[in-house]
This record gives sequence, C-alpha cells and structure tokens, in this order.
Amino acid sequence: MKLDWVIRNGTVIDGTKGTARHADVGIADDRIVAVGDLSAVQASHEVDASGLLVTPGFVDVHSHSDTYLLLEPDAPSKLASGVTTEINGQCGGSAVPRFGVARLASDWASQTYPVLHDGELRKAETPGATWTTVASYRALYDAVRPAINEILFIGHNTLRAGVMGYEPREATPDDLARLCRNLEEALDEGGWGLSTGLLYQPGKYSTEAEVTALADVAARKNRMYATHMRSESVRILEAVDEVLRLARATGIQVEISHLKTSGRKNWGKIDALLDKLNAARDEGITLYSDRYPYVAAGTELDVVFPDWAGAGGRDPELARLADPATRRQIIEELNASDRDWSACRIGGAWSDLTRRFCGWTLADAAAELKLTPGETVCDFVEADLTRTGAFFFGMCEENLHRIYEQPWIMPGSDASVRAPWGVLGADFPHPRAYGTMPRFFRLLTGREEGFAAICSREEAVYRMTGLPAKVFGIKRRGVICEGNYADLAVWNEDEFRDIATYTEPHQFSRGVSAVFVNGALSYHNGTFTGNRRGRFLAP
Repeated sequence: MKLDWVIRNGTVIDGTKGTARHADVGIADDRIVAVGDLSAVQASHEVDASGLLVTPGFVDVHSHSDTYLLLEPDAPSKLASGVTTEINGQCGGSAVPRFGVARLASDWASQTYPVLHDGELRKAETPGATWTTVASYRALYDAVRPAINEILFIGHNTLRAGVMGYEPREATPDDLARLCRNLEEALDEGGWGLSTGLLYQPGKYSTEAEVTALADVAARKNRMYATHMRSESVRILEAVDEVLRLARATGIQVEISHLKTSGRKNWGKIDALLDKLNAARDEGITLYSDRYPYVAAGTELDVVFPDWAGAGGRDPELARLADPATRRQIIEELNASDRDWSACRIGGAWSDLTRRFCGWTLADAAAELKLTPGETVCDFVEADLTRTGAFFFGMCEENLHRIYEQPWIMPGSDASVRAPWGVLGADFPHPRAYGTMPRFFRLLTGREEGFAAICSREEAVYRMTGLPAKVFGIKRRGVICEGNYADLAVWNEDEFRDIATYTEPHQFSRGVSAVFVNGALSYHNGTFTGNRRGRFLAP
C-alpha cells in the first residue's frame, strides 16, 4: 500500500472521548485510510508527530466568515489554531440570499470581492457582493477554494430585509409566505439551517409567530435552528422560554448561540438559566450551545443606541445623527443610561477620528476628547458610517466556568477569519478571532491560571471535534477513523495557547504544527502552504 501522507509517531486522540493512543495515520487522496502501526508502509510524504497530538481538525461551530473566506482563502487565523471547518451564517446575518434592499453587514460591504465570469475568477470593479443566491455564492466559493470547509446557515435578518426591508413592523401574511419560500429555496440550494439574531435589526421587529413559522420550514427539511436570542441579559430567562416554545412547536434541533448572562446584575441568573436548559434537555428537546472562552462580547458600537435611534439600519441612523435636535436626544439618552463606559472598549475603526482609539475604553476616549460618552459614541458612529466595532466586558469568569461544565457546550469563536496582513489586517478584531480554540482547550483542561480542570484532554478534544460533527450532522468528519475525510490537526498540547489580546489582537495562536483539510497539508510549521481543498458542505 502506497499512501500520499503518513503522520508518524503521534499520540492520537480520535474525537470519540476514547483514550489517547500511540498510532500513525495514513492518508490517500482526501481520506484517512489507515490508523495504527504503519512503520512498514511507504508514503510519498511524511509528517513526524513525535511528542505531538494528532486529532481531528477543530470545528468552529459559530463563525462569521461568510465573505472573508473569499478574500483570504488561506484562512490564516483559523488554520493556525487547528480549525478545519467553520459554521457560518450566524446571528441572523448570512451573506445570502440577498434580495430586495438586503445588504451585507457594513464590514463585509466595504470589501471588493471576486466574481465568476465565464468560469474564470476576476476582481469586481466596486465593493459589495457579486452574488445573490446560495447557489451563486456556492459556485464562487468552489471557484475560490478556501483552505477550510464551510457550513452556511441562512440568516433571518437577511431574509427579512430581502422581503420587508428594514422597516420596524410585523410581517403580513404575504410577507411571511415570501419569507418561507425564500428560506426553503436557500435550504434546497445548500443552506444548513435557519439562524436568528433577534437582538439586531430587522429581526428584532419580528414576532414569535414569524420566527416559529420559519423554523417549521427548516424542521420539515430536518434542518437546524441557531439563535442569538432576544436577550442575553435582563430578559434572558424569558428569551430562553421563547426558544423552548419554538422547539416544542416545531420539533427542531436548537443551538443557542454564545450562551451567557451579560451584565453584572444578571450574573446571578446563571443557576436558573442552566436549570431551565438542562430540564428542557431532560424533557427530550434536542438542544446544544456554544460559547467563546472570553468575558467580553464583540459587536458594533451602535448597538448601544436607543431602539428608536437605530431603527431602519445605517442610512436612517446616519440621517438622525445629521439632525441636530435628534442627535441631542440620542446623546442625552446615552448619557442618562446606566452603562459603564469603562467596560466598553473600541475595536475596529475606519476613520481618522476613531482609528487612534482602537483598544481604548470609551470612557478614556471621551476624556481624551473632552466629550461626554454620548457625544463620543455619536461622533464615532457617524465618522465610521456605523461600522465602529466595540468590545463589551459584561460577563464573569465564574459563569464562564459554570457554562463550560455543561457537556453540551462547544467552542464557537463568534468571529470571522482574520490575517495580520492585507485587507483583513486593517481591522481591529476581538482576540477570539485568533485564540478561541487553544483558550477553550486550556480552560477545560485546567491549563489556564485560575481555572480548575473541567474534563480530560480526550473530552475537551471531543467537544471541539466529534461532538460538533454529531450535533450538526457533519458526515465522516470529526473522528479519526478509516474512511473519514482527512481533516486533521497535529499540535503540542503544552504549547497550544492563545497570544492575541484586546490591545494586540492580530497574533496567531501557538502550538499547532500541521493542519490537513481533505487530505491537503494546508498549514505546516508556521507556513500557509497554499494547498487548499476546503469544501462547501451541504446537508
């Protein structure tokens, strides 16, 4: 038997929670074809994994790289941390389907993407999407051939904007029928399930009945529902109740996105939250969740605006800021809020005014500018055309540990792929874009200072590989065995750590030696090889 690759002398943790064992792994084309003692087997190429772990490639179950994989197909921040599959289209905001006035998220929309012309890739002449449907996006993805695999959920906010725009109103029966038809078409073209972002526009204007009707469409196709709930803070228990009612009504499998109790006054709700979710699981509801291993959330700064001030999206928001009287009202409401501005840190910034404050707290930036917090927020949001990013330190480590104690929690970065160079290097991302996987492993296994071990290394790897494959129904991935796809990571468990910080985020994780995706060695000893075999995975 002649193989393309043999990974020799490694310690295999196979993604099943089984005990680690010394074994070689043989690869032919895109598959694992042998696991065991392969000392007598020849291969065209070899990787020496002496002293290293060999595991399935990690699955980032909650990501936002829909469009960025088209810009940076080597997927640097993900490959360097051992990720071989991302699950995108989350929080209700997918890149497709893009109908009517539906637009890309502001950070996506500012980039210029490739376009397929007569089967050849060319660069578009203007920024923005060059696709509309799942089918056209998928064709472009296949032509670009990123280094990692992608699963794509269909975002409710994207669907709603395509039918109803960004108006703050309920769906009519005709609207709902069109929403359901568009979702069904997107699922038929390869969408994995439905996602919602009920904290964001325009999904926040939807009724429970609207969301349940759409989830029922997905359920009838045996697809999943992933949700950024209506509240993760004051009304989190009520938001969970809404999710559970939907699950009971439709029978759909649920993934609660980035489970948290946000805001100090809500930290004490953790017991009630976990009791409610575990009781639902005991009842028979198929429910899982993900969580990034940090205590700061990351989103756009304008999320702090009063609901009325952000209604309708970017253009109406900027028009309100341009009106002096309305701007004063927004500033007054922001200043009168009980928000701790020292717990809000500026992330991505795009103007001369804001760029120098990346990594600063909002309170410090306001003091430097001799402005009130409300004035500072309005100036920044306007200068960046609503694109200003922010990190909100509203969670606590004790609750993070409690959440990670639940065996049904998986790692999700809640972040797009990044690189320290090129167009993606101009941003200022949350450190989770680079560090989620090693930090998750270190927290679970007690390698992080101040955290007691929650589980064995085998269990931790299972939560990063085999469990996501099982939960999301990803066939022939997530486990090292003969016949499965050769998505593999080779890494040093003692050196595997996150380096990215809130002030210096563009830093690759350490400890990963080699990453194979569908049998291609795409990352090796710090080098992105350019050998890319990532695939768009359809149900």
